[in-house]
Amino acid sequence: MALYILAGIIFVILLWLLATYNSLVTLRNRVREAWSQIDVQLKRRSSLIPNLVETVKGYAKHEKEVFENVTKARSALLGAKGPQEAAAANNQLSGALKSLFAVAENYPQLRASENFKELQEEISDTETKVAAARQFYNTNVLDLNNSIETFPSALIANLFNFQKADFFQATDEEKADIKVKF
Repeated sequence: MALYILAGIIFVILLWLLATYNSLVTLRNRVREAWSQIDVQLKRRSSLIPNLVETVKGYAKHEKEVFENVTKARSALLGAKGPQEAAAANNQLSGALKSLFAVAENYPQLRASENFKELQEEISDTETKVAAARQFYNTNVLDLNNSIETFPSALIANLFNFQKADFFQATDEEKADIKVKF
């Protein structure tokens, strides 16, 4: 009888071990999938930028530095590896785009251009999608990190070397109040 009880206890422990391991793998894969959604949206935005730059160039030929900054930031974003590099490159690109849109403000004909308006709307739509993807990613990171750090799943996480994931964080500039002009 004691042998059956011992076998039952071992079976329950193995079942718990398997369930916890599978849960951690699922959470890790959700984080990876959520990161890929951010990556897709960042690449979408990057693919729109050359069209935007060319549209603005036609009106603002003497704004060379702005165009160079946008190009450098876009290249950095496309070459980013992992959430931290992508976040830094994304922040750099956001700043460069703000400068580009500020330049566009000086050209009323450009602002009235249908092509420019469409590109601006596409980028705005993409920014909304990036924000949603970041939120989804961070939720999944929170779930994974909580599982890795809480007992008893932390035992399994340490045993199988599961690593905490980094949050995709906003910069101080992104947290600052936005000034709206009419």
